Amino acid sequence: MSSWMQIYESKITTAEEAVQSIPRGSSIFLTGNCSVPVQLLGSLVQRARAGEVGGLTIHQVLTIGDADYVSPDLKGRIRVNTMFVSPNVRQAVNEGRADFTPVFLNEIPRLFRDRIVPLDVTFAHLSPPDEHGFCSYGIEVGLTKPAAESSRVIIAEVNDRMPRTLGDSFIHVSKLTHVVQVDYPLVELPQGEPGELEKAIGAHVAELIPDGATLQLGIGAIPDGVLYYLRDKRDLGIHTELFSDGVADLVESGVVTNERKTLHRGKIICGFIIGSQRLYNFVHDNAMVEFHPQDYVNDPFVIAQNDNMISINSALEVDLTGQVCADSFGHEFYSGVGGQVDFVHGATRSKGGKPIIAMPSTARNGMLSRIVPALKLGSGVVTSRNDVHYIATEYGVADLYGKSIRQRVKALINIAHPDFRADLHRRARELKYI
Repeated sequence: MSSWMQIYESKITTAEEAVQSIPRGSSIFLTGNCSVPVQLLGSLVQRARAGEVGGLTIHQVLTIGDADYVSPDLKGRIRVNTMFVSPNVRQAVNEGRADFTPVFLNEIPRLFRDRIVPLDVTFAHLSPPDEHGFCSYGIEVGLTKPAAESSRVIIAEVNDRMPRTLGDSFIHVSKLTHVVQVDYPLVELPQGEPGELEKAIGAHVAELIPDGATLQLGIGAIPDGVLYYLRDKRDLGIHTELFSDGVADLVESGVVTNERKTLHRGKIICGFIIGSQRLYNFVHDNAMVEFHPQDYVNDPFVIAQNDNMISINSALEVDLTGQVCADSFGHEFYSGVGGQVDFVHGATRSKGGKPIIAMPSTARNGMLSRIVPALKLGSGVVTSRNDVHYIATEYGVADLYGKSIRQRVKALINIAHPDFRADLHRRARELKYI
């Protein structure tokens, strides 16, 4: 038996036994996205409910699935600190039962490494070890790897169904404190077919994307709408914090080849993925796809090394001066900064790069305009008016870069929903913008 196999087998235990090693008051990083370690988390919650542990802090970013660990009955036993407000913890954050830490995605690893957010334990979710004793972090590398490297204790679920992803994505079994062997399907979040609204937005955005461009785009209806109109493009590349099934489609159809990238030619670069089992099969042992920690993937100076870098992000509201709110509705926190600003800055500094904010022109079934005279009181400015370049809606694209307030107002009103243009024009005059 190989020496690493003996080490590995000596660390195998149950989820219940593994969490018993976590003392009161510990600070835990929870791997997230579709990679949440269900058995470990369930055992920790059970132990907290039984009063066997308390004063725990769970640090996370985006988690998908049930979030029993933010239940009101766990007050004083588990408190969540999230760096991106996902739907499953949103109510807890806005009720004051959980904390939100605003931070750029590329800077989260630094918080751990410099112990600004000190970690005692990391909950990881890994692939089985290879013949050399290395496990892959699988579908969530970007933040879990830096967290594990900054923790005293690493408790890992090792799942036969976790894909072995490549890149800077491995940990040796000797670094693990406890191993819990599991075999259950990963959470899936398949993409849907974009509607006519999203296709209209996507058509306008696609016109800004030349052949050979490198793309950053996330998941959701609008990125899906953009992907829909990229089928006739050639030699596109991908450098993005995350991607979903649509990128796999474009690889298989020959649209994404990565052959004209100026950094990591031939490779898709990402930190994590969210999608279906088909996507997980696509990335398994796929040498085209490299996963890296988020402080590399989202570093604006790294991003800018990709010529013709196109970043595509969304917004909740944009005011007439170009300020972009993407994280909150007034004082109510909705999501977070994520990688938007990282890629806006990177694309801005890229030769031929274009940072794009894409959104529907209205919200609440057409009752509200997303282009507004002023952001709601308390709303966060994610992308500042100084950083913004392109804003796209289903009515077209406004190029705001280097434009005066007067020019911006006119351009934004032109892509607002027609039902709101007269009122926006009136309010702009009252504000002395035009």
